[in-house]
Amino acid sequence: MTAAIFQMGNKTLKNPGNHNNLIGLPVTLLKLEKMHRRAVLEMGMNHKGEIARLTEIADPDTAAILNIGMAHLEGLGDMDGVAEAKTEMIGNSSPEAKIILNGDDEVLMKHAARFGRSFTRFGLEDGNDVQAIHLRQNGSEGIGFDLVFEGNAWPVHLRVSGLHNIKNALAAAAIGFCLEEPVNHIIEGLGSFEGVKGRFQRIPLKQEILLIDDTYNANPSALRAALHSAAPLARKEGRLLVGLGDMLELGKAAVSAHREAGGRVAGSGASWFFIMGSHAEVMRVGAIAAGMPSDRIIIARTHDELTAAIIQELKPKDMVFLKGSRKMQFEKVSENLQRHFGLRIADF
Repeated sequence: MTAAIFQMGNKTLKNPGNHNNLIGLPVTLLKLEKMHRRAVLEMGMNHKGEIARLTEIADPDTAAILNIGMAHLEGLGDMDGVAEAKTEMIGNSSPEAKIILNGDDEVLMKHAARFGRSFTRFGLEDGNDVQAIHLRQNGSEGIGFDLVFEGNAWPVHLRVSGLHNIKNALAAAAIGFCLEEPVNHIIEGLGSFEGVKGRFQRIPLKQEILLIDDTYNANPSALRAALHSAAPLARKEGRLLVGLGDMLELGKAAVSAHREAGGRVAGSGASWFFIMGSHAEVMRVGAIAAGMPSDRIIIARTHDELTAAIIQELKPKDMVFLKGSRKMQFEKVSENLQRHFGLRIADF
């Protein structure tokens, strides 16, 4: 989204795919040429010290932290550990760098406060510098909201769905405002963004089936946000079918997180729950405890077995939601379903 804004008026370099680690970020920087006026770089980590080193390498003029979620707990311990690792970006950015933070994230703001720096805050709550108000669900057309900054408001339409994408858009807009991008570039750039493969990607299939491919990665926080966004997209005359794989790198929290994941699927109103991975039984138990009938839960051993089970239960106008950690390779299930049903031409 940030690159889409910058590309409205500047030649922009952005990291391809997930080139966000100690190899990918330098490789991306080596592609910088004189024609580039902006560079948008993602920083990822799964242990302490990684963000610090990436920040030293990139030396950003503007640094944004989107949220603190339940990811990489195996190497970081708990949410405070995640926050400490992510806020290394603040401590290792130059004093002149502009820092942008999710003002709605209490854990993030608590850890950021120790640096004694000024921040630009984005979020849905009052008090943020960049805020979204009047949120609008536009069904298959995406989502909309009014973007507020310095007492002004502008309508924004996103082609992608989900509350999490409104927060992503706010982060990108905050970066644009901090670098004095024209407002029309921010609005048009956000409106031009069409999503990223495997990240809550809406894929219309024949028989009016909607596939939500969110297979790029998974952690408990992202699953909660994605299910919250997916459920309203299901047609009134159709059903929601959910396929989940393991969420990895959760350490001691793995069992409780997967049990809770099963409960969240049951609470989403899903008609069927398809599971694969070493924590499949834990997710099944969590779903049953939350009220889901056991005969509506299927555990599969392979991608093909999972695909076959989904195909057997799918009916016209149903919606399928797929998510799992990168190593679970749930994109194979998505590809199988697309081959079986075929793609339908649609405006989303």
